Amino acid sequence: MNRKSSEPRFIRLVRLTIERRFNLHVEKADEREVINAIRKNSEFKGANLWTLIFAIFIASIGLNVNSTAVIIGAMLISPLMGPIMGIGLGMGISDFDLLKKGGRNLLIATVISIITSTVYFWLTPLHEAQSELISRTTPSVWDVFIAFFGGLAGIVAGTRQEKSNVIPGVAIATALMPPLCTAGFGLANGNIFYFLGAIYLYFINSVFICIATFLIVRFLKFRKRHFEDMQYGKKVSRYILIITTITIVPSIYLAYRIVDKSIFENNAQKFVREEFNFKNTQVVNKNFLYQPDKKEIHLLLIGEDLKQNTLHSITEKLDNYGLHNTQLVIKQGLNAKQEIDLSQIKASILEDVFKKDSTDRQAQTPPAPYLKHLPDISAELKALYPNFRYYAASDMVFHRGDTVSGDTITVVVASFAKGLKSDERKKMEKWLKSRLPNDSIKVIFQ
Repeated sequence: MNRKSSEPRFIRLVRLTIERRFNLHVEKADEREVINAIRKNSEFKGANLWTLIFAIFIASIGLNVNSTAVIIGAMLISPLMGPIMGIGLGMGISDFDLLKKGGRNLLIATVISIITSTVYFWLTPLHEAQSELISRTTPSVWDVFIAFFGGLAGIVAGTRQEKSNVIPGVAIATALMPPLCTAGFGLANGNIFYFLGAIYLYFINSVFICIATFLIVRFLKFRKRHFEDMQYGKKVSRYILIITTITIVPSIYLAYRIVDKSIFENNAQKFVREEFNFKNTQVVNKNFLYQPDKKEIHLLLIGEDLKQNTLHSITEKLDNYGLHNTQLVIKQGLNAKQEIDLSQIKASILEDVFKKDSTDRQAQTPPAPYLKHLPDISAELKALYPNFRYYAASDMVFHRGDTVSGDTITVVVASFAKGLKSDERKKMEKWLKSRLPNDSIKVIFQ
């Protein structure tokens, strides 16, 4: 009696239902057609090349004017998915020629894309980095997942008899083009951090789309290329194995680093939010430093100094938040004054006083203007200004003697290792007005 006949009827029905519903071999296109289609899309010449250049210009304009709709349109036009899927397919069927073709064309497309975007950002009169562009300078764990699952969806759609709109959706989700345009922006403006961060994000996306393609091709059992010369076939297989190993092993390590960093930062945010909730002491600046062998949380406190036994008790709770082997560095009192000026301390104290008094005054005076939640822009400032040290921002309500209402002004204190020039200060003030939810902004430079 075989295994299937010995299964209970219910379990056998469930198994057959799952196999029928999730069977990727159903409606699978002819392997030769799939391979020829991907091989054709891997080529960058003629119309494909010009389409790529036009799409790069469109994406660069979208990033320059901070238009999400324009960026999405450019990604729909982009043919960058072709050579990446060609590399994955070449590895999956041991087709060394397709692998070389995909790699060569991907390199050509990458170089041309960076040159095109560099030319645009060198010529454009708008040189400020918008939020859409800044978000493409630092890969996160979500970028890894999106690239991997997007690659899975792309190759599955590519192996179907009837083509659907999955491929354009994958092109939008995996976002290969914006990082290349951001790299061009970094070159055009001499910002090496933008360039390296964007290329890193582009590499992560490309590698995991390639890995996803390879896995689906092997799962669908595509026939490997047959070689008449057995020795040459073994040589090709050996090259494929080496390239696959070189591609997958580092990418797994990079993905682990990104995931570990994201977990660390989330845990650190939760730790600071829950453990440093004191009535007379505030965290005015926080900075999380991540290295594989060194993790640090730097906090700048103002207000009533915390006692050493309190700090020791808080430090012992790091393990409860998954922050093992993490060093907590706290500056307060005299140490804090070396990092922030007196005006910043006064601003925080005034804000505390206002919040404390507002409850008593609500019955007598109209409510004070709503204080907007200010986003954390430290990473953006660091990317825009490499000499950036720290900043503090707070909404303050200024009351005049002749009125009962108040004016809300966002006060920003920013410190730089080297002083900013007059035009750089004006650009920063203009950027802050568009970035923060208040047009009335006062910037104090240190």
